Amino acid sequence: MDSSPAGDRGLDDHDDQHAAGCDCPRTADLDGDGVAASSRRTFLHRAGVLGAGTAAAGLLGAAPAYANGGGRDDDPYGQTTMSPALRGSWDPDPDNPRFTVVVMPDTQYMFDQDRIHPVPMEASFRYVLDPAGRAGGNDENIVFLAHLGDVTQNGLAGEYAAVTKVFDMLDRAGASYGVLAGNHDVSADDQRGRTPYLDTFSPARARKTPGYHSSSPDGYNTAHIYRAGGRSWLLLSLDWRLSAKGFAWANAVIAANPTLPVIVTTHEIVGSDEDGVAELSGYGQQLWDGLIKDNDQIFLTLNGHYWPPGSTVLKNSAGNDVHLHITNYQDRYYGGAGMIRSYRFDLDRGMIDVATFSPWIRELAEQGELNALAAKELELTSKVDYFSMEIDFEKRFAGFAPVPPRRSRPARRMLLPGTLAYWRFDEGGTAGSDVASGTVVRDQAGHGNDLVLKTVPGTPAHALTWTADHHPDQPAHAGLVFAGQGSPVSGAYLQTVDRAPLNRETFARGFTFEVFFKVPADWDGGRNGWSSMLSRAGTAAQAGKNGPSATADEPVLTISLSSSVELQWNAYPLNQNGATTAWSHLLQQEEWWHVAVANDGRVSKLYVNGCEEGRNPTSTAVGLATLDMPFLLGGYQWAGAVSQVFHGTIGDVRITDRALRPSQFMNA
Repeated sequence: MDSSPAGDRGLDDHDDQHAAGCDCPRTADLDGDGVAASSRRTFLHRAGVLGAGTAAAGLLGAAPAYANGGGRDDDPYGQTTMSPALRGSWDPDPDNPRFTVVVMPDTQYMFDQDRIHPVPMEASFRYVLDPAGRAGGNDENIVFLAHLGDVTQNGLAGEYAAVTKVFDMLDRAGASYGVLAGNHDVSADDQRGRTPYLDTFSPARARKTPGYHSSSPDGYNTAHIYRAGGRSWLLLSLDWRLSAKGFAWANAVIAANPTLPVIVTTHEIVGSDEDGVAELSGYGQQLWDGLIKDNDQIFLTLNGHYWPPGSTVLKNSAGNDVHLHITNYQDRYYGGAGMIRSYRFDLDRGMIDVATFSPWIRELAEQGELNALAAKELELTSKVDYFSMEIDFEKRFAGFAPVPPRRSRPARRMLLPGTLAYWRFDEGGTAGSDVASGTVVRDQAGHGNDLVLKTVPGTPAHALTWTADHHPDQPAHAGLVFAGQGSPVSGAYLQTVDRAPLNRETFARGFTFEVFFKVPADWDGGRNGWSSMLSRAGTAAQAGKNGPSATADEPVLTISLSSSVELQWNAYPLNQNGATTAWSHLLQQEEWWHVAVANDGRVSKLYVNGCEEGRNPTSTAVGLATLDMPFLLGGYQWAGAVSQVFHGTIGDVRITDRALRPSQFMNA
């Protein structure tokens, strides 16, 4: 890339590039009668291959286009079309881990003196404001709209008279948005004083938007704080050229909000070559040096100005990634056709999914009014327009907003009504030491369902040890490491004492079993598969279960792991002659998991990390078969004899006599 990246060169370089025009349709529905007709007929006489300077050569039609297809002599731009239902409609979910930030780059060719055409921008704003219009899509929770500058072509008051009416749509809906000035809106740096841009997008106007935080004294830079994914985010809308005062203000805003992730939006930072690899421009280097690299909170920057689109990732002073993206489509059909880009955050997946499309062209498609060129712009799917970014948000933000580890919770807080047994391992020996012979793990519920140590004959030393390792949401910060196996069987496990009340419990009114566990990296399906974290002694045959789904020699209850590390719940209800079962997906090794099985006296549901994975919805499951025999923690019997001992770590275990909600689980 040379010192002047390809792209927005204003009116100096390319005014004559397309003066000869092109042989292509003039509008999307030049002769139609639909909503795209009268307001669009005179727009874009040269709607083919566009260049940055084409506007002066007649990119837009000579006659004004009205926002709703009609207008008045004293109000040449008409009134923006907006459903009354959208007034005050802005209501994103601040806690949903999936949310969208929408970006709108250079719209200058739609606001060029008397060749005004607001309709594509209106369609984009309708998309942002109307959840019903996005039903079934991926942008159901839009939390912010960021315009990247060059709102107009010439920065004239008359152009802003049209622009402001479209932005009124956002104001009337109460939307959270940011605007910034590009080089076609203003000149010089942010100390330039009053301009039509600032008259239109003043601090007073910004102050009325949700999430507005502050403006620089000059008024050209604004800070916004919005809630999304259960946390606050800071977005800076920065002027085309920051002065020393502008840099000082932006740095001060970040410093005053030291725990917030920051997105920087401005008109120019990076430019891109045709391969989509972006590089800092000369001014972008100033921004990098004076603002971005030393503020670890900045993880994403977005700019327009140049084309083609592209991106790069740079390491900041803390050694962390900063994603720098350029998005601009004014060089494409219809001056960009109001193209927007969605940044779809998914905090659960650790991803930002990016999509680029024109809501206006989507509307035309729904009305059957597409021409050949518009059809190609419906959605852009090249590698620079449609992609995903993998970000471990917790790790990336740890330097300035670390997630505090959850504190240990006392046993008494875990004793919900109906708790029959609760076992935890923070009262044993020191981490790494063996569980000694004769050890008793007390039932914290106080019902006498204590656990005692059992060891398979011939088992080597260190078969069962104490550990401080634990699930991040586990009440007790301790666990047991089982070094067991099968074929041949060896290891140590725990089981309830002979007279434990739990042994004879039938759970006729319902139950919930909860276990924290982790499978190590050396798990082997042949050696460790079909081992159980929790099981109940006694076989199906001994319990008189001989139906088609019964297996005579298997235990009457198990929470087990297959050879592929899938969870299996397998149990024999009182009212059935066979087993009821549920399965999970494949689980990752070296990761802590929480499993729960809850039964309300009729339906059993399997939960993994609080998420339902399986159930028995068609056959009622009442209670659990019992032979008044022990529960085994880490042990599994076949034909009444221990055949497998768990290989991995087990944390807190709780059993209740009723179905708990996920919000009541130990990891809630």
